[in-house]
Parts: sequence; C-alpha cells; structure tokens
Amino acid sequence: MGDHSHDKMPGCGLLNVVLGRNPFWSRRNTSISTFSTSNRISSSRRRRGGSDETAFLDSTSNSSEYPPRSTTGHSPMINQKISMASPPQSEAAVIPVNAAGGAGPRPSPKVYMDQGKRVPKEAVGISGELESMISDHQKVKGSSTLVRASSGNVMLHGNLGNLRQPGGKNTNKGGSNNILDHSQQRGYGYGSNKTSEAVAAPVPLCRAISTRMDPETLKIMGNEDYKNGRFAEALALYDAAISIDPNKASYRSNKSAALTALGRILDAVFECREAIRIDPHYQRAHNRIATLYIRLGEAEKAIYHYKHAGSEANPSDIAKAKILQTLLQRCTEARKVRDWNCLIKESSQAISGGADSAPQIFSLKAEALIKLQRHQEADETLLSGPNFEVVACTKFLGPVGNANLLTVQAQVDMAAGRFDRAVEAAQRAARLDPNSREASYVMEKARAVALARSKGNELFKAVRFSEASMAYGEGLEHDNYNSVLLCNRAACRMKLDQFNKAIKDCNMALKVRPSYRKARLRRADCNAKLGRWDASVQDYEVLITETPDDEEVARALSEARQKLELQRGRS
Repeated sequence: MGDHSHDKMPGCGLLNVVLGRNPFWSRRNTSISTFSTSNRISSSRRRRGGSDETAFLDSTSNSSEYPPRSTTGHSPMINQKISMASPPQSEAAVIPVNAAGGAGPRPSPKVYMDQGKRVPKEAVGISGELESMISDHQKVKGSSTLVRASSGNVMLHGNLGNLRQPGGKNTNKGGSNNILDHSQQRGYGYGSNKTSEAVAAPVPLCRAISTRMDPETLKIMGNEDYKNGRFAEALALYDAAISIDPNKASYRSNKSAALTALGRILDAVFECREAIRIDPHYQRAHNRIATLYIRLGEAEKAIYHYKHAGSEANPSDIAKAKILQTLLQRCTEARKVRDWNCLIKESSQAISGGADSAPQIFSLKAEALIKLQRHQEADETLLSGPNFEVVACTKFLGPVGNANLLTVQAQVDMAAGRFDRAVEAAQRAARLDPNSREASYVMEKARAVALARSKGNELFKAVRFSEASMAYGEGLEHDNYNSVLLCNRAACRMKLDQFNKAIKDCNMALKVRPSYRKARLRRADCNAKLGRWDASVQDYEVLITETPDDEEVARALSEARQKLELQRGRS
C-alpha cells in the first residue's frame, strides 16, 4: 500500500545522497488488545456523527511522556475517562459492598458524569466478545456459572459487590435498578446466577471491559482533551476509537495530531499515512502530513501532499516547502564537491527554515563539522537534533538512509571519546548497509581507536608511561585529531617530564574541543612546570570560571598569580 505515486519519485538530490528508499504505509494500531473488531456491532447509532476533526486540531506542538499501557488493554487515561457508570465518590467505579459482603443498591443515573463532563448514556454498551465468552463457558461447564457485574473498564481484584464472596449473600432483590438486572449491567464475573448463596470463585475476580463505547463519543472526548492541552489523554482516547473502528480516517488523523504534540513525529507520519490509505481524498490528513514532512526535511513529499490538501493548504506553507527544496539541493551539491563550509551554511538555513526534526540534515551539518576538525560543534549539532529510535528511523528512512546517519554518529562519538558507542553505531550501520564502504571503514577505524585507548589505559595504570604513550600514538595514526587520545598521551608525557610535547598534544585537543577541561588543566600544569606563569594563569582563570567551587584549581591559580607577580617584579 502506498500514498499514491509520490513515494516512487526519485526525490531531491539530498535524499539520493543521504537516504535509502524503503516506502511503506500500512501501520495498524493494536495497542488496545481488549477491543475486538470482529465483534463490533454495526448499528446506526454508532455510525452517526461527522467524521471530520474539529478546527483546533490543525496545529500545535508540545512535549510530554507517553503514558504506559495498563494491564486492562487501556491506558490509565482511558481507564479513568470511560468509567461511564461509576458512582461520583469512587474513581475506580467499585460497587458498594454491604456488611455481609454482598453488593448494595446503586443508582441508575440518566446522565453519567466524568470529571465535570456530561457523557450520553447511549455511549455504554455490551461487548459481543464478552457475550460469546459467557456462552462458551456455559457450553463447557454445562451450566451458567457467570454473572454480570457492574459496568466499568478498570480491572480490579477482590470484593466486587455482586461478584459473591464466600459467606455473603446478595441483599438487593428485584427492581429495575437491581445490580443483577441483565438489561442494564455490562460487566461479567465468576459466580452463580441461580442462587443468592455465595460460591467460591475459581479464578481471581475482575471487572470486564465494555467495548461498545461509541467511537465518535471517544473522538469528541479526545478532541476536548487535545484542546485543553492534555495530549497523552487525547491520544489514549483516539487509540480507543481506532480499536473499535480502525477504518475511520479522521481518528487516525486526530491521533497524528496528538502524537505530533507529544513530539513523536515519526509515529505521527505513520498515522497520517494510514489515514490517507483509508481515505485518499482526506485533505486535512494530506495537509497534516505535508507539514510533518517539512519538519523532517522531505520537501518534495511535502509539496506533493500540499497539492492534494486543496483548501486546507496554506500558500505560505507551500512556499516554505519550495524554499526548503532549494536549500536541500544546495546541500547535496556542497557535499558532492566537499565544500564543507557551504554545507554548514545551507544545512543551518534548512534547519532554521522549518526542518527542525530532519535527522539527515543535522547529520550533514555534523559531518561537515567533523571534516573541518570542529568536533565539539559536531557533537553539539547532533545533540540538538532529533533523537529517533533506530527501528523507527530505519522504517522511515530505509536501511541505507539510517546507515548513513549511524556512520556520522559513530564518527562524532569517536571524536568525543565515546568509543564503545562509536563501535556500536558503526557496527549497526555496517549491518544495515553491508555494501557501504564508508560504514565498513568507520567501523574498522572505531575498533582500532577503541583498542588503542584500552591498551594505553592499561599500560598507564601499570606505570609503563612510555609504552602507554606509544599505544595512544598508534590510535592517533587512525584518528589524528582525537582529543581523548591526545590528552591521554599528554598525561604520559607529563609523567616522562616531556612538558613541551605534552603542551603540544593539549593544544591540538583544545583546538577541536575548546571546552575540554582535562586538556586545559594539563596544559596549565605543564606551563607551570616550565615557569610560564602567564599562560598558566590564563588557563587556570578559565577553569575557575567554569567551576568556581574547585578548591584545587583555586589554589593552583593563587600560586600561579603569586609566581607571575614575582616574575614581573624581577624583570
């Protein structure tokens, strides 16, 4: 399945260089396993209501953690929201229990309340799946051993009112409000419906979940939460609506809006794709995915979807997509001719122009900075970019595209001294794209540098400073400007009283990583050993500014200043 012909387009030049193509579309949500689409009831009451979203879902951006799923199949927000028959004083909707262990009478309100919201009574129904469960159980047991419990959606263990416990009796008899009135109650539990005498339940008792809630009602409730900034709750409600009716494009599109607000950009794209698959002419979904594609640096796909968005598309957004397309073409050309300064400039403009969640553009900028030996800036660039999971990123960009990202990530990690992470990223890149010579080269380089660091550290601990210095030097043959290896070799040379050589290593390390504290401290110490108090004071002053509470640096600075004053007095 696909979003029509645009995924077959060659794409802009940047994507040919950086990304692998692996188009996909189908992504069914199965997060709420309790709902059964095979048993849903096709009544006219459930199908009424418009399918369009409300206007306030057009745009927003926020960040929140996605709530964990509960053991009932619903998220905690759904468990709280859809307690349609809960008494006002109990959030868990537990049936009142009398002194004998049975259930007392409960009211049957005409309108159910949910945190100040009025929810129509018609939204509550009996699950066809649960009906079949009772039928199957009776066939196996040969008798009816299940009774209906109160409606609700929270799985609870223990005393549940009319789910009779040993030694208790049901004291509520007769009347339309009787808790055993099958025409009114929706849940089921183990027990007996033939006598009021209690029987022991063969398995832990629980309240079953009703799946007959009207999906349009769930959507409306989700829209209200979204409008009020409760994006995680809105997402859970949209999930519930999709589980009941997975073929409604508006539910998928609304879910995409909630995911976007939670910062889950790739998941939002997947939901929009599914909405368009369900309804290829759904203009709002086209407009929403086009906006997401701009943020992800997919300019040509954004332009394609804006064309299909009709009146939903904003002319200024279309213009932004075309400008982004031009910038990406310039990035491709700059990388091809290895004009790293130009690549940094064009990629920075693309990011500030709307592609704020485009991993391939951040990767291009980081790669250019690495090539120019600006390691600290490269690390900061990737840290400021999106942090997508490898699986989701591979699904979006394809194996080759994500392998390119991981290759750059490995180089940045190696430059920053995160050798284990560098090896891991490089190996993953090589697995994703076995034909990439660059990925294989970076993997071998990362392994060699990591091995040299490990060997040098062991020798240094064994007080074999000359051999340790040589080991670090072997690693520097693979990565000439690795700040960690340079700083470690400087430590060895200090132990060997080779202060000038140590200062040279520290200078190179600070050139690629100006904020490298260890290198600055060692350079200050070396200059102090050589009596270069002016240079030593300068480095100590920088260090004390960064860490005012460092008593050791404070003492060293004070001593260096005194020596400098004496030196100037003699001269």
